[in-house]
Amino acid sequence: METEGRLVQSIYYGSIGSQDTERLLERFGYDGSFLLRDSSTVRGAYCLCVRKAPFVHTYRLLRSADGWCLQVGQDSTVRPPTFRTLEALIEGYRRAAVVGIAPLTDPLDKTRVRNSLGEEFLYMEMNNSSSSVY
Repeated sequence: METEGRLVQSIYYGSIGSQDTERLLERFGYDGSFLLRDSSTVRGAYCLCVRKAPFVHTYRLLRSADGWCLQVGQDSTVRPPTFRTLEALIEGYRRAAVVGIAPLTDPLDKTRVRNSLGEEFLYMEMNNSSSSVY
């Protein structure tokens, strides 16, 4: 993650669980707010989580020899575009309206959440658990 740009570092929440992700986006986000977290089911993959009320949509980001791509579906014959970095992938999807992908408009910066939650967020970040922060 150290090789990624400022955007990715500011929205990367580590190995928080899906329930905590949903709570963070519901409490601090708006339609189009998004964050990045570790995938809990695929080692080395990330999840891009986007709020589009009434849901939080989760998209798996996978690394291949060609670069990073957004996993479209298990049986899909459509090959998604690849990007050299996670930051380039996120910026690519932010600029282009893609059918089937919730719009990415508002990065949920960790500092904004940390300043609002204080010690609770620090505890959640250090534990890397899926226990609730509320």
